[in-house]
Amino acid sequence: MHAFEKIHHLLRCRASERAPALIDCDGATFTNGDLNRAVAAAADLLRENAVRAGDRVLLVAENCAAFVACTLACSKLGAWIVPVNARMSSGEIARIGAHACPRLMVFTSRLSAAAAAHAKSHGTRETALSDTDAVSLTRPDPTALPVDDDSAMRVAALMYTTGTMGDPKGVMLTHANLLYGSRASMQIRAMHDRDRVYGVLPFTHIFAFNSAFLAALRAGATLQLATRFEPAAFFTALADGVSVIPAVPAMYAKLLEFAERNGIETPEIPALRYISAGGAPLDPDWKRRVERFFGISLHNGYGMTESTAGICATRVGDERDDLSAGPAMPEQDVRVVPAPGKTALDDGVGEIVVKGPNVMLGYYRNAQETARVIDEDGYLHTGDLGRFDEHGYLYVLGRCKELIIRSGFNVYPPEVEAAINEHRDVVHAAVIGRPERDGNETVLAFVERAPGTRVDETALQTFVSGQLAPYKRPARIVVTDALPLSAAGKVLKYRLLDLFAEQLAR
Repeated sequence: MHAFEKIHHLLRCRASERAPALIDCDGATFTNGDLNRAVAAAADLLRENAVRAGDRVLLVAENCAAFVACTLACSKLGAWIVPVNARMSSGEIARIGAHACPRLMVFTSRLSAAAAAHAKSHGTRETALSDTDAVSLTRPDPTALPVDDDSAMRVAALMYTTGTMGDPKGVMLTHANLLYGSRASMQIRAMHDRDRVYGVLPFTHIFAFNSAFLAALRAGATLQLATRFEPAAFFTALADGVSVIPAVPAMYAKLLEFAERNGIETPEIPALRYISAGGAPLDPDWKRRVERFFGISLHNGYGMTESTAGICATRVGDERDDLSAGPAMPEQDVRVVPAPGKTALDDGVGEIVVKGPNVMLGYYRNAQETARVIDEDGYLHTGDLGRFDEHGYLYVLGRCKELIIRSGFNVYPPEVEAAINEHRDVVHAAVIGRPERDGNETVLAFVERAPGTRVDETALQTFVSGQLAPYKRPARIVVTDALPLSAAGKVLKYRLLDLFAEQLAR
């Protein structure tokens, strides 16, 4: 049994120096020995650029070996990694940088055109990271840096939330948080050193950072990296021996649409044994379609950045045919309490709260918001609505703020989205409420249709009329070719009203 204090200690799980550790996005294979050397080289590079314990290192990246090496190198030095998706705009990255106050900015410019473009705008210099990789570096003005070297903090990663409501915050995750998360993720997936894990979800998001990157590292599995989700490359990876796939529901929707368009009825999956969906609500129709297509169960889970990803998850050997997110993860106390503004549960529905080794240290430079979401007893208030069944399985019903009150009735957006998603020409749907002058709320739906189809609002209204009670039916359904998504595959609901204002006005 290995003893770990920091996340780079997970490298001790790699048994043989010659065994494959990761396959980079350009196809280059790193053995365990190669990975150890790359991490050592990255640590030397950071040290040469004055990075020390307590400093923040802003990593503008897509999934690649350099991301892995820089993250573990920060752990060796006691610095905080601040992973930022290279597909963000320059303005978004600037705002995060202004808040995180990094000692150093690193761009994975060799294998990411987006990172290279950001690097160029910052006037960086490219430097070798190892024999096979390189990054670009720039040092902001060090005189403006508040450096916290308090060892009691033990922060490993400062992860900025995806901001589906437009308010990104810096989440401080400790080494203990991430070590717990990697172990729990590995165990519920029964991961082992013969697995090949497909790392296509962005590692800049906690779901992939924990459940793909760190869990694979801990299991001794091979991590196959991809910078972008492309259905054709996804199917090639499956045929090549990928066995574990953490993904988001939107990816499965696009995979099935690609398969249908290209006549793929039976995928080539010689090693595939585990697929899961997280990061966004799972839809019943897509779950059934995915399971029929792959011939194995689609596992579900629930979590958030502030909880180091996992709160609940279904287990291998305890597959479900419903939309349960599974029971609580080990060592966690997960409860449903009256939602904000309520004094009791509403037919068993309330806000999900959690206490355990997964709960974040807090929000960086935002003690007030930290105190708002973590109560005096240490429970993290998620802001999500849910209920438990008699077996202790959690059902997630949406955000507290997204609950729609229509004519005095509760309308849960995931239920309406699920009804719309059952239409064969729908890739995915997003439902929100729009407040009206009389204090009521109007149910609005926004739908991304499959390429080459002509489904319209009238057809979809007819389709859902037999599935939903009148008060749940959308007053308007806006059909489009693409919905705005975050890098993690979540629909950016806060943008919908502005983005489709013209269509709604018709």
